[in-house]
Amino acid sequence: MEARSVEELPQDAGWQFEPKWDGFRCIAVKQGGAVALFAKSGKPLGRYFPDMVKLLEALPDGDFVLDGELTIPVNGHLSFDALQQRLHPAASRVNKLAAEHPAVYVLFDLLLGPDAKPLATRPLSERRHELERFFAAIQRPGLRLSPVTTDRAEATLWLSGSGGDVDGVMAKRLDAAYAGGERELLKIKRIRTADCVVGGFRYGAGSKLVGSLGERELLKIKRIRTADCVVGGFRYGAGSKLVGSLLLGLYDEAGKLHHVGFTSALAEENKPELTRRLEALADGPGFTGRSPGGPSRWSTERTERYEALRPELVVEVSYDHVSGERFRHGTRLLRWRPDKRADQCGMEQLGR
Repeated sequence: MEARSVEELPQDAGWQFEPKWDGFRCIAVKQGGAVALFAKSGKPLGRYFPDMVKLLEALPDGDFVLDGELTIPVNGHLSFDALQQRLHPAASRVNKLAAEHPAVYVLFDLLLGPDAKPLATRPLSERRHELERFFAAIQRPGLRLSPVTTDRAEATLWLSGSGGDVDGVMAKRLDAAYAGGERELLKIKRIRTADCVVGGFRYGAGSKLVGSLGERELLKIKRIRTADCVVGGFRYGAGSKLVGSLLLGLYDEAGKLHHVGFTSALAEENKPELTRRLEALADGPGFTGRSPGGPSRWSTERTERYEALRPELVVEVSYDHVSGERFRHGTRLLRWRPDKRADQCGMEQLGR
């Protein structure tokens, strides 16, 4: 069940609010005593989280299907980096990481109860009741029941609270079935802002004009919006054999991948490995809809040449404005999304 992003919590009645955790979405299926874990892309996750498979297999007899978020606490806070480190090809490495920082599965839905009762077509209010009963009977370290509320004011506090564990708030219709569609599931991303002091500045390279600010005047950080985008291509840096920017795309309803912008916010130390990773995918169709073109009023990119990729990589980026179904300015790379399929990245993310 996919969510659509909105900017504010709905104000009408009939909604359940819950925190959006900073983790991997995960469906857990127990059948005949065996447990399988799946990302929302359908990718199997069990080999990367053997600790969670073992924990769920040890629960009392009975089949079940759970929906929740895999998280890893490190030093008292959830670590998305620790999650990504689990996606390692070596089982010995995965087992070592699992022993150092065991995963915690945050439960927020029950699709099949241990009494073999199918619940996916039942309203959320009923599924939540069954989930609470289920959790009360199987409480274990490593399992957590996600809190919920129908109080909009309380949900607003989750958005404005301190700390990085909560990535936003999910709003779900209480009367909606699990497959009720995007109108019944909303995602409100948490916006973090800061008032900063400008204490100095640097001149631009080869310029007598300011290039960057330090900390001695009050600034207000702009409102941040995010989108999960497909990496449809890349460009090498000027005079370099290393990647300089990633070209981002989103799918329309017809299944065409449209170029919507770029990000060049890439750490220098990561560029050699990232370049090798991208070049291994450089035999794909790239963008099948609107393709990268020449310079525009919104773009600082100056060349039409780019390396087309197979649409397999997904990144989450932040942006400020959209104009003409593309990002007005360059975006900031927030994180890679190995848990998400490319075809789950649609243009509807910009319709807000």
